Amino acid sequence: PVTPPKAQEMIRILADGHEATARTARGLFKLVDEASDEPTADLLTQRLTVHEQTAWMLRALLEE
Repeated sequence: PVTPPKAQEMIRILADGHEATARTARGLFKLVDEASDEPTADLLTQRLTVHEQTAWMLRALLEE
């Protein structure tokens, strides 16, 4: 049987996922800017904020 990861490892996996999503969103800004797509830029900003804040909170849990 496969053993599930321990809690700290699950938190690290979640933090890594949120950071990867934030990097992807950040990387799209140039394309969105070139297209002058303000609604998408706004959506990217909102999602980026959520993922960066969540990653920060998860990393803070790992430091305790």
